[in-house]
Amino acid sequence: MRTTSRLIVATLIAGSLAMSGCAVNSSSPDVFTASQAQREQTVRMATVDSVRAVRISTNNGQPSGLGAAGGAALGALAGSSIGGGRGSVATGIVGGIGGAVAGNAVENRVAMRDGIEITVRLDNGDMRAITQTATGEIFRAGDRVRLLSSGGVTRVTH
Repeated sequence: MRTTSRLIVATLIAGSLAMSGCAVNSSSPDVFTASQAQREQTVRMATVDSVRAVRISTNNGQPSGLGAAGGAALGALAGSSIGGGRGSVATGIVGGIGGAVAGNAVENRVAMRDGIEITVRLDNGDMRAITQTATGEIFRAGDRVRLLSSGGVTRVTH
């Protein structure tokens, strides 16, 4: 019975961790929120000056702690099932620490996605840099592009 309850707890924690990766805000030029749909946007024409690859953190560089907590719980469960008596307590502690470190690393890795920083020269000569999620759309120096802006959000498209 004890092993069954541990398995249930481990399954629930793993499921929660997996689902937490689904809730992400998008900085993609192809994804709009419901409040952005059917809203007027300012369109400015520009020429691409440079493009560089970047990594975008979906958690603003601040892990939620869910990865560490889930990893610690799973590690402690796994560790405590090894050995008996005081040995299971010690391995549970070590497993919890190792699980927390691993869970935090997984959360940080999942929270990163590929992006691009596009520096453009507007027709009036002003320069702007816009960072957005990489979608496969290719931007090269010299390309004519559109900057779509609304509510402090700007996207670059061809």
